[in-house]
Amino acid sequence: MRGVVMHAPGDVRVEDRADPAIEEPTDAVIRLAATCICGSDLWPYRGVEDAHNAPMGHEYIGWVEEVGPEVRTIKAGDFVVGSFWASDNTCEICRAGYQSRCINAVPMGMMGTQAQFARIPLADGTLVTTPEAPPADLLPSLMAASDVLGTGWFGAVAAEAGPGKTVAVVGDGAVGVLAVLAARQLGAERIIAFSRHPERQQLAREFGATDIIAERGDAGVAALKDLTNGLGAHSVVEAVGTQESMMQAVRSTRPGGHMGFVGVSHDVALPGLELFFAEIHMLGGPAPVRRFLPDLIQRIWDRQIDPGRVFDLTLPLADAAEGYRAMDERRAVKVLLTP
Repeated sequence: MRGVVMHAPGDVRVEDRADPAIEEPTDAVIRLAATCICGSDLWPYRGVEDAHNAPMGHEYIGWVEEVGPEVRTIKAGDFVVGSFWASDNTCEICRAGYQSRCINAVPMGMMGTQAQFARIPLADGTLVTTPEAPPADLLPSLMAASDVLGTGWFGAVAAEAGPGKTVAVVGDGAVGVLAVLAARQLGAERIIAFSRHPERQQLAREFGATDIIAERGDAGVAALKDLTNGLGAHSVVEAVGTQESMMQAVRSTRPGGHMGFVGVSHDVALPGLELFFAEIHMLGGPAPVRRFLPDLIQRIWDRQIDPGRVFDLTLPLADAAEGYRAMDERRAVKVLLTP
């Protein structure tokens, strides 16, 4: 099959890779209907993380081709959406709703789903079927559910976005704007998006943002305080993962408020004394997307939400290198790849 391999920072190629096969009795093999490039893929692309001769991709939707002998709930021919973490969905941690920290968790980045086919470990616990074969226009939204929608949703849930709340979102990438969508779906009264980019500001407004702040860092915090009677937001989602974005999120949260952090952390150190006096609730980490998939798939199926609009560039898999360049240069929010 053809698949994306990152040989070194900035060096992405589409080349022949071995066809996946059933290796464990709980595996499934799927034929990708779509895959995509994640903002987190840019960390190794920019040399911040190591990636040498690494298969790329962890987001996926498609048709089941084959299942292992112990798979019970998924069968060949099903159309499925899966999380970027494979999980058994039965262990004590999974049952508590934290499937991304399953005791048997497998990161799907190891599988490299920017490809024509993929092996899915722990298929029964990881994959969720759609009601039937989806129409083509729903594929982008179902693709978003595999990671960025579920991650933005977890950020909003962790921040306890809901009726009567003012929510602020730090980060205007795919996860950030979908955290805006999630906050609106969860009933937030006011949603403030931090963004300096007009096209992303517009998407945030269409997803439900009521206010936009272009400033970042402490200037952004000051602007937020001006909008909230000096108190800060009840709920803040951090969707970047840098030192500046984390501190902006912490300082934007009012005492007693809730902060959900879902940006992949890079060299972040939180000052203990400031946290002590901030007196805020914090929850975050790799999103347990599997917890939310049944609900999100149904909302998409019923056309209540259209998260696929975050894909502003669609390319064939063969042009994946251009997709990486477009996201790295901020010419695209998120790139959909069609095998």
